[in-house]
Amino acid sequence: MGESKKRKRRGGKKGKEEQQAIPSPSAKRIKLKEPSTFLEKMRARLSGGHFRMINEKLYTCTGKEALDYFKEEPSLFDMYHAGYKSQMSNWPEQPVNVIIKWLKKQSPSFVIADFGCGEALIAKTLKNKVFSLDLVSSDPNVIACDMANTPLASSSVNVAVFCLSLMGTNYQSYIEESNRVLKPGGWLLIAEVKSRFDPNTGGADPEKFSNAISELGFKSVKKDFSNKMFILFYFTKKDKQISKRKEIEWPTLKPCLYKRR
Repeated sequence: MGESKKRKRRGGKKGKEEQQAIPSPSAKRIKLKEPSTFLEKMRARLSGGHFRMINEKLYTCTGKEALDYFKEEPSLFDMYHAGYKSQMSNWPEQPVNVIIKWLKKQSPSFVIADFGCGEALIAKTLKNKVFSLDLVSSDPNVIACDMANTPLASSSVNVAVFCLSLMGTNYQSYIEESNRVLKPGGWLLIAEVKSRFDPNTGGADPEKFSNAISELGFKSVKKDFSNKMFILFYFTKKDKQISKRKEIEWPTLKPCLYKRR
């Protein structure tokens, strides 16, 4: 009789221990969350690494080389824009929105060429006729081309826009192309990262940059330094173009490279 009671007691104790060892449903849920969070972090890190690699490539090669690069692997362009969008989300103000605000004040009949359009936000926002130009795009409304050699007709647009898109080592060729497609009196708007124009940190002198564009046949109208992240340049194309101009000294624009975090 005593033995059976002892067995029962031992059995009861064992049962309690087993009950305590079983994790609660909430504990299971917490454990399941950990690997998914880790995977998300890893994916974000890999995505960020790819973005930095592609970004560096774009800043250190010509437009033609970049076009060939993306033709071989078009998915890299989507990967780049996803990373770009993530980086830009940290900016307090987007330069494209400042440009759109300015464009809304202009004539709705103005034809616009958006060089390096990205997601083609200008075309999606305005009712104007907009030629959206970029290296590669899955959007059928975007013209895929080298920005130094677009299919646009000469003197066919009223406004040419470069919004953070002077990336190639031959960036001056893009500006020369904008000069070709712009009508006399047309506008050239350039938004660029401010650090690229800080001579104290290896950037270009904004005055030398502005002077080079003026020598090409433009008149500098305004430079907007008010934003802490980017600079906006406003030019108009002169009515009379110089047939024989001296060789222009274009300043080197500092690549905008992102550090690993």
